[in-house]
Amino acid sequence: MSFSSIRQALLDLPDAAPEPMVCSVFISELLKLLGFNKTEIIPQFTTGNGGDAVDYAARKNSDGDIFINTKSNPYLLLEAKGRNINLSPGSAPYKSAVKQIENYLLAPNCKFVQWGLIANADRIQLFRKHGKIIHPALPCLEVTSDNVDKIVSVVKQKIEEPRKALTVAVYNNKGGVGKTTTAVNLAAMLTALGKRTLIVDFDPNQRDLTTSLGLKPKEDALYSWLVNKNDVPSNLIDACKFTSKSGLAWQIDVISSDEKLQGLEEDRLRQLISINRLKQVLYPHSEKYDYILIDSPPNWRFFSQSAVYAADVVLIPTKHNSIFSLENAATAIGRFIREIQNQRKDGGPIALPIFYNGESITDTGRRTAEEAIDEIIIRAKKHAVRPIDLTPYFYPKSTPAKVNRHIFEIPSYAHIAGAAFTRVPAAYKNKTASEYYLALAKEYFLQ
Repeated sequence: MSFSSIRQALLDLPDAAPEPMVCSVFISELLKLLGFNKTEIIPQFTTGNGGDAVDYAARKNSDGDIFINTKSNPYLLLEAKGRNINLSPGSAPYKSAVKQIENYLLAPNCKFVQWGLIANADRIQLFRKHGKIIHPALPCLEVTSDNVDKIVSVVKQKIEEPRKALTVAVYNNKGGVGKTTTAVNLAAMLTALGKRTLIVDFDPNQRDLTTSLGLKPKEDALYSWLVNKNDVPSNLIDACKFTSKSGLAWQIDVISSDEKLQGLEEDRLRQLISINRLKQVLYPHSEKYDYILIDSPPNWRFFSQSAVYAADVVLIPTKHNSIFSLENAATAIGRFIREIQNQRKDGGPIALPIFYNGESITDTGRRTAEEAIDEIIIRAKKHAVRPIDLTPYFYPKSTPAKVNRHIFEIPSYAHIAGAAFTRVPAAYKNKTASEYYLALAKEYFLQ
């Protein structure tokens, strides 16, 4: 692969080159180096969302299916900007471009798209789409003639070798918000929908996920895999099988807790295992599963940090009647997840919007929670060291013009709490519980 043409394109482009010039000089070379020929690229692709059109859609041809003829099932979307547009992270044009590519990726004609790019010859960023989830696959990278070959090679490798699984850490620094119940029942529902799902009990001191499914902690499986870097132990994954009264059968794969990890002091854990090790060992499994869910401890120590480090996205259950769960969610988003993003340097993980989990909500209680959230958002914007706008995480349906205080909720329901005694997920035992977790899966994950 020769990069001389794209290096020369960068040198030839004026500093303030407008979008049409960037497209003709730089973007054309970029798409060619990513492996797409002229019959595999459609400029101004209609997304199906009103009159919206993305600058470029691309997909490899297959036998009898020439993309420029069929215009079906694009694989990658690219939104170009002029070199005179500031795409530095945090800038208003950058935020606008990210929102734009996200809207295109979720449009009706783009259901099967897996990748999105924003680029303007000075900056480029790659996004991964998994169902309804869109998350950075790379940080927003500054492009120069010296590094463009490396950047294009990394982007090409990612889009040609996509990981199948979305890895989700279920986390809140506050206990008692239903993290384990969420992980178990979300996994159950995703499995019922035909998604192959693995759940990981990464809270070896409480081991609630393991016991809730009727499993016993392993004496040594996950420990050796993490510490000794052995091959995958033959007993690492348990297949939990469930059958309905009507004869439907489901299987959730589980990595249960490990006796040898229990009770280890924090300093000793960090001597034995690096913070990125869980991500490394789960990576080979990302080809076998559609979803990997990690149940995390209610603290910000080694196990929870490792779980968040390993994740593409973080799902945050909260309680509307617990100011501590709301404040801890804000801390996780504004501080802890950003801390991991700084360590990973690939743009991930990202936080999903909070949801209320397992409590009945009165109108008065809802208003009290909204007042508390409004105050949390105001404080976060004014933070002296880490200012952040938490509105999209607490009120995701809001727009710049209007605040919408809708928050998704799973209400209190006795059958959900009681299912732990039967060692069967409530989503498999009860129609109402099943409907709740189907709604959760659709709200956050399924397009």
